[in-house]
This record gives sequence, C-alpha cells and structure tokens, in this order.
Amino acid sequence: MGELVIDSGGLVVIGAVTLPGVTRSVGYARWFLRDMLPTGHPVLDDLVTVGSETVCNAIAHTASGKGGRVTISLLAGGDLYRLEVADDGADGRRPRVRVADGAEGGRGLRIVEALSSRWGFWADGHRTVVWAEFRFGNPPGNSDTGLSPGR
Repeated sequence: MGELVIDSGGLVVIGAVTLPGVTRSVGYARWFLRDMLPTGHPVLDDLVTVGSETVCNAIAHTASGKGGRVTISLLAGGDLYRLEVADDGADGRRPRVRVADGAEGGRGLRIVEALSSRWGFWADGHRTVVWAEFRFGNPPGNSDTGLSPGR
C-alpha cells in the first residue's frame, strides 16, 4: 500500500493525529511530535514545546476542551517544518498575544512567537487553525513583532 501524501503549498503532510480535548492529550501530542522528527534534530525541542503550548491552549480556551477534539498536523518541505493545531472553535474568539503583565498565565503565544520562525492562524469555519513554522539553521531568536504573515 502506498503512503498518503497531501500537498499544502509545497509542504507535505508527514503526520497528523486527532485527540480528545482532555489534558492528557497534551502529553500524547508531545509524544507524537517527538516521534515525527529524528532524535537530535535542531528544531525538535522548540517544535515540541510549541506543540505542547498550542494544544494546551486549544484545550483550555476553545470548545475542544469541552468534549471536543484537537487535531495536530506536521508538514514538511525543504528546510521547513510547519506545525498546525486545529481546535473546535471559541465562539469567534481568535488567538492573540497578551501584553506582558506579570500574570501567572497568558504566556503561551509569546512562547510560540519566540520559538518559531513565524506563526499565525486562520479560521476554518467555526474552527481555528494555529500554525507555526520552524526553519532549520535559522539564527537564534525571532525577528517578528506580532502575527507573522502566513498562508
């Protein structure tokens, strides 16, 4: 049987998993992402951390965490990995980076912004897909100051 290949703007889906919107799924998402990249890959830790943050956000802030699901997809092409996390919607609310105010929470998307080459989101009906890209060999840091242009 042949391998399923889905093309998305020059990127190929190398793996996808849909999980229940429960806290333990964050760990399963990390395991899935770690399994998709070779051990020691230069973007592995950042990609897994961003995956954990975005799945956690989907479960905490959207209908995914109220009996729904979250879908994690990993795409690759050239020197790029793209992580996509689709949630079950948040009544029209979309992701945003919160102002740093010293609060206990609200750091997730700032972490995503700091660790990825660029990131953003798009609406898919009532659902939201948050994406983050990771280029190999990029200099450390992220020069973006907000949502990166995408898709």
